[in-house]
Amino acid sequence: MITIKDVAREAGVSVATVSRVLNENGYVGEETKKKVQKAMNTLNYSPNEVARSLYKRESKLIGLLLPDITNPFFPQLARGIEDTVNQSGYRLLLGNSDEELEKELDYIQTFVQNNVVGMISATNHVDQNIYDALQIPLVLLDRTTDQYPSVYSDGREGGRLAARTLIEKGAKRITLMKGPAHVKPAQDRFKGAVDVLSETDIDFSVLATTSYSFEDAKGWAEELFQKYPNTDGVIASNDIVGIAIIHEALRLGKRIPEDLQIIGYDDIPQSSLSYPPLSTIRQPAYEMGQAAAELLLQTIKKEPGVETTIEMPVEFIERDTTRKE
Repeated sequence: MITIKDVAREAGVSVATVSRVLNENGYVGEETKKKVQKAMNTLNYSPNEVARSLYKRESKLIGLLLPDITNPFFPQLARGIEDTVNQSGYRLLLGNSDEELEKELDYIQTFVQNNVVGMISATNHVDQNIYDALQIPLVLLDRTTDQYPSVYSDGREGGRLAARTLIEKGAKRITLMKGPAHVKPAQDRFKGAVDVLSETDIDFSVLATTSYSFEDAKGWAEELFQKYPNTDGVIASNDIVGIAIIHEALRLGKRIPEDLQIIGYDDIPQSSLSYPPLSTIRQPAYEMGQAAAELLLQTIKKEPGVETTIEMPVEFIERDTTRKE
């Protein structure tokens, strides 16, 4: 591994001079600076960002905390963030909390110890005051609170859109999959769907779920058809559950979309690859990540007139699990 000593030797200067160039600390002549920069390019030397942050008490590091990286929705968010912060010369430290409070607290401490200059969080414990002592800018993503800047999609409208679509496409016995109670966006979607269904004569039922995990999705799908075997329309809590419902319905001999229509939520890449491809409500995940990163960078740079709340639109993506008009 190339070290600062190797750069100093290549440039013909002292280690202290290279350090001053890297940390922009103290005077270094322009010609000497060019020699050091040329040596770094020749050796393909990349400064240790954590070490620099410990020296300067600042860094180009941003912490990103996600609840479940196995859910394809969250890597889409992360990619939008990464592309945006990289363009501004920042790098990400990623933490995956598995929706566990203790892991979330551990990652927050790790981020602080590594002198991150800001943090983006998409986890489920924002209402438990765990960020109150944080001394750096924080932006919430796919989560909302009155305390911190946030970027999220219009979940309530997403729920309304799913319900209206199934009604318009002729579903008569709809099952609404209610997402985890501790996830506010899930409850927003549920409330939006109930808003629409409650104003109709449609027979609808509710099946509560407690997670979005792949491991649990198969169980929710089996429970759905055990409790409501005659349902002809399902609003799934997300695409993972929607795809599990497709598999279980086909196993039971149901025709999709003739006997059963299904609408997912998120529009993860796998939803277009399922068989049949899953109709869904699209959240603009990549764009949400971009917006969160831009908001955080603006806050870090203390730019004036920064928005504190960004709500992004959702849309219905029609595929083959709903009937064509």
